[in-house]
Amino acid sequence: MSASRTPRAFEMLREQYALRLPASLDELTGPTAGIVDLPLHVAWSGRRSYGLGQPRSRMSLYRTVLAEGQRQDLITFLDRGLLVAQWPVLRTLISRPLRDAWENRFPELPTGKATAAA
Repeated sequence: MSASRTPRAFEMLREQYALRLPASLDELTGPTAGIVDLPLHVAWSGRRSYGLGQPRSRMSLYRTVLAEGQRQDLITFLDRGLLVAQWPVLRTLISRPLRDAWENRFPELPTGKATAAA
């Protein structure tokens, strides 16, 4: 197989992330307040408990779930409103393949300068 026909790592990662995405952002009905404890299969290394009342903690939770969670984890732990509000900053903290997968599927995610991360 020639190098031009071999899938690039970026494209493979983006496709893997795309397969986990919900059909709609409206499926994201996770908590909006309190403490969230992630299961080991999502937070397998390090911190597992996050306070949604603290912006940095909430951002860390979303970053972890986006990168490591499967479809049901995304639905269970993410909230549509919080994701959209945090997206301008959050998109700068995740990998490009992950960001591209989400932004290609959900054009309603804001990509401009961040003002609503808190």
